[in-house]
Amino acid sequence: MELREPIERLIRDPKEFTRGVSFPDPAEIRLYDETLRDGEQMPGVCYTPQQKLEIAKALAEIGVHVMSVGFPAASDGDRRTLQLVMDAKRRGELGEVEIVVMCRSNRKDIDVTIETLRAAGVDPAAVTFFIFTSGSDLHLKYKIGKTLLRFEGRDESEWLDLPLEFYRNANVRMQCDAIRHARECGVERIEFGGEDGSRGDVEYFLSYFKAGLEAGGTRPAWPDTVGCLTPEAMRWYGTRLIAGLPKGIPVVAHLHNDYGLGTINAITATSCGFKVISVTANGYGERAGNVKLHEYAVAMRVLYGVEIPGFKYEKLRDLARFMERMSGIPMQQHEPIIGTKVFAHESGIHTHGVQIDRRIYEAVPSELVGAHTSFVFGKHSGAALVETTLRNHADALAQHGIEVTPELAQRVTDEVKRVREERAASSSAAETIAIYEAATSKLSISESDLAAIAIALERPQAVSAG
Repeated sequence: MELREPIERLIRDPKEFTRGVSFPDPAEIRLYDETLRDGEQMPGVCYTPQQKLEIAKALAEIGVHVMSVGFPAASDGDRRTLQLVMDAKRRGELGEVEIVVMCRSNRKDIDVTIETLRAAGVDPAAVTFFIFTSGSDLHLKYKIGKTLLRFEGRDESEWLDLPLEFYRNANVRMQCDAIRHARECGVERIEFGGEDGSRGDVEYFLSYFKAGLEAGGTRPAWPDTVGCLTPEAMRWYGTRLIAGLPKGIPVVAHLHNDYGLGTINAITATSCGFKVISVTANGYGERAGNVKLHEYAVAMRVLYGVEIPGFKYEKLRDLARFMERMSGIPMQQHEPIIGTKVFAHESGIHTHGVQIDRRIYEAVPSELVGAHTSFVFGKHSGAALVETTLRNHADALAQHGIEVTPELAQRVTDEVKRVREERAASSSAAETIAIYEAATSKLSISESDLAAIAIALERPQAVSAG
């Protein structure tokens, strides 16, 4: 029905409360998708190079600006992926998307990646190299401490006795050496960052970033590797990092979702001046995943009024279904924005309101994200919706000599509730979960699988020796 009053008089716009939040120019915000790298690190997820190419095309089509395609030094598959993606980019199939490859802060990783590019006839200047190391003192001393000792030509026996300051300084030298080496090899765009930034010292990161920029790095990246930031902590770190770096330098916020705060932390980071926001399709990633592309993009537009130019919001749900098929990992039905049932209604109270105007119970504009309001029937259904639905099928019912009446609608409603409760009493829900868990367990290689592989590999040798 048509509302008599403007919608603004009937409900408060969420943007009333966010208009005072400042953001960079939307044209300068970059969606940095890491589905092909961090997303694949989700346990049980694995893509072939050809699948990665198809995913890359889907991501480019929806409008991401930057795309990490993997870790070439780590596997033949990632090297092949890089070549396939660059071939597609050369053919114009990926538009203007920026391609990023990942390397550790050592010359070997960089050389392998450059060799991979040159073997495909690609100039290293055509790709951004993300050269990473560690950032928090915990990581510097206890995760990569022995690597830093080797880089400095020190004996590993000194590992636990040397002070944190040694590891901080050695880390900067190792990072800068890798950056300079990459530049000497023809790499022009170098992103660099240290893991576990959100548990590191902000002054150390500022000195680390400045040294990297002086060595030839072009884009610092600051990560919340274990997803422990609160929005308050993100603002505390973010304002200091942006204020302490040269004006205009784009900085990456790479955030995880361990407490379910990935989206609000990404929005907060953007308001602090971070212009490059790391996301993944469906939020796939290690542990609880990364910032969800769908949540960040839609919340920024609807709740904060920041529309990212060229981004195709209406394709988000199609992308979600595509990624489910590619990964084998379904999203929960009530996943915000892209869940298969988030625009579906069953309760009689809700269906009545939505039939009057969907905005009575829907805050996300369904048409924005390529969805539509729908109804399902069950224990909480009301007779009014049942009658309306039956009248939509009146011609088919009339062929059976059935006339739609309020009395029939009530009887059908009672039967729907009885059938739904009967189905709830069955074991089908538990059986469905068991089937799903059995299927997903086959996607990963377990400890017992590992032992079986070892036995299979060694058995011929054992038999031969016998």
